[in-house]
Amino acid sequence: MESSLSPHTTHALAGARLLIVEDDFLLLMDLEEVLLDAGADVQACRAIADALRLAEKERISAAILDVRIGPDSIAPVARKLAARGIPFVFYTSQLGNDPMMAEWPNSRTISKPALPQVIVKAVAEMLRA
Repeated sequence: MESSLSPHTTHALAGARLLIVEDDFLLLMDLEEVLLDAGADVQACRAIADALRLAEKERISAAILDVRIGPDSIAPVARKLAARGIPFVFYTSQLGNDPMMAEWPNSRTISKPALPQVIVKAVAEMLRA
């Protein structure tokens, strides 16, 4: 994923504190770079236990969640975020294939890989809602 953003999206996420949960190291690094370039403060992790700890205690504006972290479902993290009123978007290649996603039918889903502008726009819209 190339992280070049247009001038309109460069600071689109200024002041936002985002949680990224992604088990693929390269995708995680790409997402982190895109969101940092857009002005966000980013907390990134690759494990459910780390994500749960962050989702429970940290100040988070929104989250980007892979549906599967290894063999594990992201559902416990999504439930924790939902209980705290923190919005999230699913970032996955398993569009509509995971029964866990039925629990959040109105949550936005971004298909992997996505252009940086698509990711930033989705997060910015989620923060405004």
